Amino acid sequence: MSAVRVAGLAALTLITVTAVAAPQRARRVEGAGVPVRFIEGNVHGFLQLRTAAGAPLAPGDLTQVVRDGLIESRMIFHFPDASIFEETVVFSQRGVFAMQTYHLVQSGPAFANDLDATLSHSGAYVVIARSHRGGKVTRYAGSLALPADVANGMVITLAKNLAARESASVHIVAFTPRPRLIGLRITPAGTQRVMVGPHAETAVVFTIHPHLGTALRFFARLTGQSPPDTHAWIVGGDAPAFVRSEGPLYSGPVWRIDLTSPVWPD
Repeated sequence: MSAVRVAGLAALTLITVTAVAAPQRARRVEGAGVPVRFIEGNVHGFLQLRTAAGAPLAPGDLTQVVRDGLIESRMIFHFPDASIFEETVVFSQRGVFAMQTYHLVQSGPAFANDLDATLSHSGAYVVIARSHRGGKVTRYAGSLALPADVANGMVITLAKNLAARESASVHIVAFTPRPRLIGLRITPAGTQRVMVGPHAETAVVFTIHPHLGTALRFFARLTGQSPPDTHAWIVGGDAPAFVRSEGPLYSGPVWRIDLTSPVWPD
């Protein structure tokens, strides 16, 4: 499979990191959303979820289609223990990227809790969470005042549309399971030379850092559960390609997502 402009969290399997460049000073991109530099279209990528050490966890798919002028991007992983992670976002790309709807499903023993959460650009949300300890089901429904730059399911797409020395501040709604609006800072941290066979490419390494509000920072310190940064590797050019991601899938441990290729049975 050729390099693909993947809209979700995906990466390239046959990559070897050979060198790291020093970070450059970033230029900020602020406002109502990240401007569209590269139009998204139809994509089908085959994914592999791994531990941070590289052990395989679950195969997956990234599909992206154009529907009625909007982009629908869906990423799903199927675990051997029947756990499922599925994230679907519908967004527009008229001048700036703008989330329209978002749906997150995680279920099974791979996760601390089962979760089914929906969110719309209006701020309306419904969250159903089921604890694996005792099976208690909790439901939240209501509306949040959302800024225009909410980027659930779109962070990698936004990073692909930043120039090598640009950074951006956006927001996501984190389901804890009660929905919480938090800020994200997407910042270039340098470059790495990566190899695809004998061919060398240069990837920009982006750091995606959550900015918690005062109350959430205090709670995170008390519980020792401050969310870690996510790192994304993107090869630039006329068709930027996402080549690696390391960070929490949604919550939990740091995992890695790679692109993979189909294999033929013997």
